Amino acid sequence: MGWFGLGRPRTRFGKWMEEQGVTQEELSQKSGVSRGTISRLASKDDARPGWRNRKKLREALRAYDEEYADDFWDD
Repeated sequence: MGWFGLGRPRTRFGKWMEEQGVTQEELSQKSGVSRGTISRLASKDDARPGWRNRKKLREALRAYDEEYADDFWDD
């Protein structure tokens, strides 16, 4: 767990992942969303998932914490 928060820029979603101890690889496997997409969403404020990936991520995030899973990407 020592690899989290190494001075990288983080979005609200990225910070949530760090707080929960969720790795990009773990979330990728659980959601079916590519690790590259998850990395971009965790580090770039202007990144937004498409509706299919958003749905996949919401479903996977609810398994971790239903309170925060219902939208990091308000449009």
